[in-house]
This record gives sequence, structure tokens and C-alpha cells, in this order.
Amino acid sequence: MIVSTGLRLSPNALYILEKRYLLKNERREVIETPEELFHRVAKNVAAADAIHNAQANVVEREEQFYQAMANLEFLPNTPTLMNAGAVIQQLSACFVLPIEDSLESIFETLKNAAIIQHTGGGTGFSFSHIRPRGDLVRTTKGLASGPLSFLQIYDAMTETIRQGGTRRGANMGVLHCAHPDVLEFITAKRKPEKLTAFNLSVAVTDEFMRAVELGGNHALINPRTGKIAQTLPARRIFEMMVENAWHGGEPGAIFIDAINRQNPTPKLGPIEATNPCGEQPLLPYESCNLGSINLGKMVSTRNGGRAIDYRKLAKTVGTAIRFLDNVIDVNRYQLPQIEQMTEGNRKIGLGVMGFADMLILLGIPYDSERALEIAEDVMSFIQREARKVSAELAKERGAFPNFAGSIYDRPRGPRLRNATVTTVAPTGTISIIADASSGIEPIFALVYVRRVVEGEDLLVVHPIFRQMAMEAGIYGPDLLQTVMQRGSIQGLSGIPENIRRLFVTAFDVAPEWHVRIQAAFQKHVDNAVSKTINLPASATVDQVREAYVLAYKLGCKGITVFRTGTRGRQVLDLNIWCPSCIIAREEAATSEMQR
Repeated sequence: MIVSTGLRLSPNALYILEKRYLLKNERREVIETPEELFHRVAKNVAAADAIHNAQANVVEREEQFYQAMANLEFLPNTPTLMNAGAVIQQLSACFVLPIEDSLESIFETLKNAAIIQHTGGGTGFSFSHIRPRGDLVRTTKGLASGPLSFLQIYDAMTETIRQGGTRRGANMGVLHCAHPDVLEFITAKRKPEKLTAFNLSVAVTDEFMRAVELGGNHALINPRTGKIAQTLPARRIFEMMVENAWHGGEPGAIFIDAINRQNPTPKLGPIEATNPCGEQPLLPYESCNLGSINLGKMVSTRNGGRAIDYRKLAKTVGTAIRFLDNVIDVNRYQLPQIEQMTEGNRKIGLGVMGFADMLILLGIPYDSERALEIAEDVMSFIQREARKVSAELAKERGAFPNFAGSIYDRPRGPRLRNATVTTVAPTGTISIIADASSGIEPIFALVYVRRVVEGEDLLVVHPIFRQMAMEAGIYGPDLLQTVMQRGSIQGLSGIPENIRRLFVTAFDVAPEWHVRIQAAFQKHVDNAVSKTINLPASATVDQVREAYVLAYKLGCKGITVFRTGTRGRQVLDLNIWCPSCIIAREEAATSEMQR
């Protein structure tokens, strides 16, 4: 592991950087430091300033970008960290590719997806236009195999192509709730070894949800003919979705009408799919660049107490929006259609990580009304500041080319540089680099193992819990043993009540609060919000159903649930490390960092 660094990076961060991000030579030997990585990215992205203004102080901009990343206040999505200033120069995380009802389209998109995934991007697809299984194929007089058969081919391709040669490929497969093969789609991942490179979501309409509520019927329509193929009770379809989500976490639901009500460029057509984690709805051939602000770094100490530093947050938003807009100009696009759509709409997605950390530092429990207020206050502030900076960029560089006819094209309204500015991503790996809680999730556990590289496990002990437990004189092997056995500190009399209340884990939080937090953020986000409704193994089908319904009623754009233990090898897991090993590893790592 690399230990020679002037940055304040955790051992896990250093490990991840070495394995995935730092440049390597042909012998796979690391040839740059973390500082050099951040300088490489900052220099490459800052160079876009000169494209728009020959007199721009690019060196000053580079330093601004570098400091934001080096201080772990803002980090861009993984492809940007990996590829900026390197050979590939493909910097976008999210893509959606169209699939039409022909072999030519299906396999052309398959090829394009392979190209994108090889450079580090994730891909989303709607399979809704493909004729259903058993339908007529006029050219051969045979019967169609249906969208699921082609989804399996896409899955096999992704298993073969490793994204950027460093991480496993990821896809989102979407099928409209009116497709005749929707029941087969819902049960497609009943066996956990099936379609492992795909997340699956049903595109659910308002009409469908009303039929579910009222006990009405729902028509399944052949996309080739436009005729009704079958009529089923809507609740039967919905209950099958809920039961399968309880069983294995899929399919999720995408509330497609809610997404299209906020489609910023409706003249270009409807949105039908999202990126792999669901937070980025995109038109065909669109891509998006994401980045996240570390909210734990936006808390300052004043008069012995802590408060959100909104001045620092505003400055960080300004840096981040300019960074992400610049990425569009220095990006290298793998397809001309993607370049045209991306530069036409200039969508960016600024989000957050470390929300749970912020709440803990402020002394606010995650599952509380005050947490909902903080969520709305912080995200609405980020949204306002992001649009303000986008408007400034529009004055300097021009509005996004497809501005005319967009939802912003109104009398006396500001012109914007970007069709969207905010997204809440899961921040799985960059949150490790930042030593922050993921996205807007509660703490998964106080002590757990994160599997981020095949064959390797990373130990995670929540840093603020460690610090507060040490200050309270209760940190040690006995506490860690108890925490790992229980998975929670709730109900432990030996732990001060204020610590117990602050350090609620994902499984301590009731499903309703998971959804309410997601909905609070969604109110002030242009795109969508990635949020997993983590459930304990004891969760019921009724709780999953209630979460889906509540998410729809509160205006979420989608929902994903996961009941622990329902998949074999989980990314996050408990009960792996012995407590004494944890203490020894932490002491060794701390000593090494201090040296």
C-alpha cells in the first residue's frame, strides 16, 4: 500500500487509490502519488477555461480545483479521476443508449455499450421497444425471443468487458409496466446468479399506480402493433414486484411520469431509462458528469458548538459546478451521437456525500424531523447556488444549445449553461477516498467490511464513532465484539444515550424514514436521488410494499430496496473481523500514516 503522501487520507483511501485510480506503467506498477492524481485531474479540467477565454487564469483555476479535491471537500465521479489527463480521457459516469425493435439496433447498441464500459462508463437501456416473446417475426416467419433474451446477451458482454480494465461493468435494464413480458422481467433475477451485471427496474406510470390503488386492471400493449395483448389486475403485477424485491432486492421501480414531468428538454423526446444506480435519467445518447460535495467537511465549530458553514458550502458549489461544466469541454466522446447530445444539453449532476456524518456532527439523529429539515435546507441551498453559477456561466459562455424550447425558456427567466445541475449519486467508491458516509445514506454499520475489489475486503470503522467512543472511554475489543454481534448499539446500557441516538445504522432506521429522507432531497434535485432502502432480514413483504407506495406518494423518482442476507456475497457485510484484529490493524495503520 502507498503510504507516502502529504494528504490526510485513510488507509482504505490509499488502498483504493492504488488499486483503481493511480496511473500505472505497462508492468502494472504505480507511477503517481495521490497528490499527482489530483494535480493531473485539476490541470486537465481547468484547461477548459482557456477554450472560452484566452485570457483566463488557468493556473489559478487549477489550484482551486486541486484544493477542493485534496481537502476532500469535492470529488468528481470515478471516470474523471481515472481518465482525466490520461490516455482514455473519457470522463463521464452515466450513459443511456437506445434500443429499437430490430437486430441491427440491438447489436449496434451492444457494440456501443462495450466501447463505453471499457472506458469506465455505466450504461442504461430501455428494452421496452422490443417486441414480446412469441410475437411474429415477419422476415423469417418465426417467433420473437423477447427482450429478456437480448438482456442476457448484454449481460454476457458486460461480464466479459471490465470497465476501464479496473472495475466491473454496470447496467440498468428498464422495461415499461405496459410491456407484455413485464411479468417475466419482474422475476428475471429470482435466482441471484442471473443477470449479475444488471440492475433491473420497471418503468411505472401514474395510471398504473392509480389502478393499483383502486384495484383496477392494467393493459399490456404489444410495442410492435400498439394493440392490447392482455389485461391483468394492476395489483397482481405490483404485488409480484414487491414480493420479488423482498426476495432479492429487484426489480426496483422508476416512476417514469414523475421523471418526465421534470424533463428539461421535452421537445427532444421522453426519457425512458436511467444510469445503473437510477439517479440519472437520460435521453438516448445522453451522458452526464457527476460530482459530490462532502457535507461532513461543511460543518464548522462556532462558540463551542457546531453549525453548517453555508459560506464554505457556497464556495464549494461554485467550484464544483465550474469543474463539472469544464469536464464536458475536455471530455473525449466515444460516439458522435453522445457528443452531440451531451454538448447540446450540457447536463451535470452535483450531489452530496457525508450527509449522515454531517447530522452526527450537528448532534441530529438521522431518523428525525430535524434531519428532514436539514436535508431540505442543505439541498435547496445547493440547488440555488448551482443554478446561480450555471446562469453566470451562461453569461460567460452561452446557454446550453438546446435551451430554446426547454422548460427554462420563459420570459424574464435566467438562461442556464446546463439543462440539469443536481443529482444525488451513491458515491460508493469516492466516499471511501473521502472517508465519508455514502451519499445520503445512514451509516451502514459502525464496524463492517466493504468488498470493493475482487478478492479483497476493506475494514471500515466509522471514524466519528471511534473518536466519540474513545472520548467516552468505552472504545475497545469488548465494544467492537458486541457491536459486530448485534450489528447495532441500540439498547446497550453501557453506551451513553446521546451516542446511541446519534449512531443509528441503516437497519435501525425504519423504512418510512429512509423514504422520507430520499423524498426530502428529491424536492430540490433536478435529476434523481440514489438511495437504498436497507432492510433487516426480518423485514416483511408488507414493509416493502409500504415503502414503494410511500416513495410514489412523496414524489420520489424511483425506489430500490435491499433486505440483508438475500444475496450471497454482499458488497457490505458484518461479522468478518475479530475485534482484537480490528484494534491491531487500526493502530498499525495510524502509526504508518503518522510516519
